[in-house]
Amino acid sequence: MNNENYNITGEPIVIPCTSTGIGAITAVGIIHKYQFLKWILLFSILLNINTMNAQDKAPSLNEREQKIVAISAMTSAGDLKNLEIQLNKGLEAGLTINEIKEAMVQLYAYCGFPKSLNALTLFMNVVEERKKAGKSDVEGPVASPLPTDKNMLEIGTEVQTQLVGQPVTGGVMDFAPAIDRYLKEHLFGAIFASDVLNHQQRELVTIAALAVMPGADGQLKSHLNFAMNTGLVKSQLSGIFEVIEREISKKQANKGRAILATIK
Repeated sequence: MNNENYNITGEPIVIPCTSTGIGAITAVGIIHKYQFLKWILLFSILLNINTMNAQDKAPSLNEREQKIVAISAMTSAGDLKNLEIQLNKGLEAGLTINEIKEAMVQLYAYCGFPKSLNALTLFMNVVEERKKAGKSDVEGPVASPLPTDKNMLEIGTEVQTQLVGQPVTGGVMDFAPAIDRYLKEHLFGAIFASDVLNHQQRELVTIAALAVMPGADGQLKSHLNFAMNTGLVKSQLSGIFEVIEREISKKQANKGRAILATIK
């Protein structure tokens, strides 16, 4: 007499039973072993499906955000040839002329006037060429007036504190008070307080620029934290480095990913 069960591939397991009962005991053990393996396989499949579903549901950068990242990275890198391509793609994706201009103005504070001015000049020419080609790009809203009951230092200090999560004092700010004032009045006041771009968009611009810039790892880590204070999550920040890998280099992208991995 034979006992039959089936293995995980559906093939029958045939095990002879002896009069002493040893065969029956062995058969039960083997059957239980295959049933256990079958459950492990099923569990692994379900776990992989759940992981893939969770990844699919994780927030990611939309097309407009990806384009502003690419434009910012190219501006920081000084790659005007590829910047021209990204500017056209950005406009086609729905970025407004004023949004792109605002990003480039902001970037002078990170990568300097020369790169910012070169990018703005190129963008001006791109917009003119598109007009001649009959393309209608959206100008977009201009900045709202800033509060009149506060000076620029007060406005910038509020914005900086909101982004950082606490007041910024001490250290280099005490060593060089002028840089503290410039950061608060100009970068976080005159620039970041403008609502042409929101704070999430501004952090995407800044992180993209810093990610392709040598010697700025500390600032990159700080702004990744600031970005999370604006409500961006790690899956969206990872999307920045996907764009960097695609448009700049895998090496630069991996550097950013390594820094992001250190943030809780």
